[in-house]
Amino acid sequence: MKTTENKGKFVAYYRVSTTRQGDSGLGLEAQQKAVTDYLNGGKWDLVGEYIEVKSGKLESRPELKSALAQAKAEGATVIVAKMDRLGRRASHLLSTIDKSGVRFVFVEMPHASKLEIGIRAVVAEEEGRAISARTKDALQAAKRRAAEKGLPNPLGKNGKKLAAANKAEANRFAEEMRPTITEIRQAGITTVRGICEELNRQGVAAARGGLWYVPQVHALLKRIDPPKRKPRKPTAKTTT
Repeated sequence: MKTTENKGKFVAYYRVSTTRQGDSGLGLEAQQKAVTDYLNGGKWDLVGEYIEVKSGKLESRPELKSALAQAKAEGATVIVAKMDRLGRRASHLLSTIDKSGVRFVFVEMPHASKLEIGIRAVVAEEEGRAISARTKDALQAAKRRAAEKGLPNPLGKNGKKLAAANKAEANRFAEEMRPTITEIRQAGITTVRGICEELNRQGVAAARGGLWYVPQVHALLKRIDPPKRKPRKPTAKTTT
């Protein structure tokens, strides 16, 4: 429970690795709620919100750069729901904080000192590595047990069917949305954020109902306009 009121300007930074991080605590809506709940009360102004659709392992963050630039220009504080949304590598996270020239506040630990942030970042990174290693070991063990009993891979068949069904449904929805997206673009709205706002203004429901968010629109546009693959260069034939 907060005992102090928040004052001044804030720039919110959110990061999602996929468009389906729902109730895990890492989803976009969960992050936005954490930020607004924390800011509730006081004389504050949320002057910007930036949403990154990137893996935690990648260090290229154009939306983060924009958030830092605005915060520095306006003397605002960058607010992040969870520390790992800024980065999962301790070295990268601490470097970002040091070089940014702006103040950060993490909703999950708003009063933490720089030392505590550093310690928790290192601990979180090690926990992530341990979880990844345990998951891989468990998958390999399941495969070995199945092979010893002459059973098919327990993780392969159903998983592939489910993934194929999800992909087919997403492609079908994208085709349904294609005419609407075309009309919006023809009206001169071409940015992901602009298309998102226009879909909500028109009352067009997202795939699972409700409002659209930038990551959902980003994924939709990738299905409507898939990146073109570069043609393979012909291999030189050898003669004997």
